[in-house]
Amino acid sequence: MKKQHLLKLPILEIFGPTFQGEGRSIGQKTMFVRTGGCDYHCDWCDSAFTWDGSEKPTMMTSDQVIDELDKLGHYDYVTLSGGNPCLLAANMEELVTKLKDRQVTLAVETQGSRWQSWLKDIDQVTLSPKPPSSKMDVHFETLDFIVSQLDPQKVAYKIPIFDEADLDFAKMIQERYQPDVLYLSAGNPEPKASGDIVQHQLTRLKNLWMRVAQDNSWGNVRVLPQLHTLVYDNKRGV
Repeated sequence: MKKQHLLKLPILEIFGPTFQGEGRSIGQKTMFVRTGGCDYHCDWCDSAFTWDGSEKPTMMTSDQVIDELDKLGHYDYVTLSGGNPCLLAANMEELVTKLKDRQVTLAVETQGSRWQSWLKDIDQVTLSPKPPSSKMDVHFETLDFIVSQLDPQKVAYKIPIFDEADLDFAKMIQERYQPDVLYLSAGNPEPKASGDIVQHQLTRLKNLWMRVAQDNSWGNVRVLPQLHTLVYDNKRGV
């Protein structure tokens, strides 16, 4: 008898319960499943361990991922993060299908560089195209296609802001896609710093608030902190 091939996922972290720290779902209680691998290498990436080779992912089946989630306690909301979880096709689709069968609300965070059909089954898709400070190039043809395939009510746009060029980029994204709300976050320029970074982050948030408030050309925009950095600094797995 031919041995059945099991689809596996490269998993770096499964943790929670915790809370979403950014964007439309800020404050949402959630479990996190973080996959390894990313097609972007952003200059200020706060999860570079997903792609820089410093850590090796554990290859897990979708059932093993769900078993690990079950060990953490009750949950009805799961966030798929990375890296870029949209690098994964049938193996991620299997996990999505099994979690949806359990009536779990699913969120995903991606820069919008890869299309996967399972995105249509996600309840809340956060697209975070990377601004100039990342030193990455946005492939707008791909992003346009992804946007065209998804229910606009399920999509949120979130841009981390580090400088004036990033604000200009965010305004371009708002004009291009016309979201009901554009979410901006005060970026964390020192994702590997140890110790207390709260005051630095609050100062950056205050400056971003003032800059956006004084610019009447902005449409409907929400300027938010990266809440997890205010609560846990740069600690992982929280």
